[in-house]
Amino acid sequence: MKYHQTFLRLLLVSVLTLSFALIGLNAVAETTETVTLKGIADLVPHSELIEFVAPKLAEQGIIIDLVANYADSNTNERLNSGEIDFNFFQHEPYLLSEVEVNGFDLVSVGGIHVEPITAYSDNYASIDALPENPVVAIPNDVTNEYRALRILEQNGFIKLNEETQFSLSATVADIAEYVKPLEIIELDSAQIIPTKADYDFYIANTNKVLEAGITPNKLFSEGADSPYANIIAVRTEDKDNPAILALVEALKSDETKEFIREKYGDAVIPVE
Repeated sequence: MKYHQTFLRLLLVSVLTLSFALIGLNAVAETTETVTLKGIADLVPHSELIEFVAPKLAEQGIIIDLVANYADSNTNERLNSGEIDFNFFQHEPYLLSEVEVNGFDLVSVGGIHVEPITAYSDNYASIDALPENPVVAIPNDVTNEYRALRILEQNGFIKLNEETQFSLSATVADIAEYVKPLEIIELDSAQIIPTKADYDFYIANTNKVLEAGITPNKLFSEGADSPYANIIAVRTEDKDNPAILALVEALKSDETKEFIREKYGDAVIPVE
């Protein structure tokens, strides 16, 4: 009798222990929460890259919520205020200029890809085919105008003041010499492609051309060694956030690099 009572007690204890363990596991499962990262990314290729890595991040419990797929002049302000957790549309020199001018507490947590700034034309297939005194449109923001003027210099149209090599900024006022007669129109980058028929050629970021779905003639371009890699930007307080770091790791993975090469060719170059 004693033996049976002892056995029953042990059995009851085992059942209760197992029940409590299962309850505990269920409680953990029910209370485990996913992490949502809100972001803003330009449409091409930025949003498409985010969409490519989103399923794998979701498997890790990280949900990416793109609240907009078009960056505007307020995008860094929205990040700085905490409205979003990251943005993906700019290169680091542009971010640093925004930080300096506006006092934002933002940093880059990784370069993902380069969009070489390029000279395009709808009507001419090469530099040699351009008419005399051609008209060219270039972006007027600080860093992209410098990039545009630099490739004009590299291709024999102008010479810039030496000081621009150290400041990484330039406008037409910094042109020391017009080697070839040329009319330069400075425009907001978003306005260049919609008005491209007004110019003999135009200089734009490759993502603008991809977004527009056009295939103009490519006259000349920045090299693959451009320092203007597009970055994931966050508030400084989030630079070590595990979810943010997982996003960067996914975007820099070999699988994503292969996706970039296959989808965009030389229009988008993954950062090694």
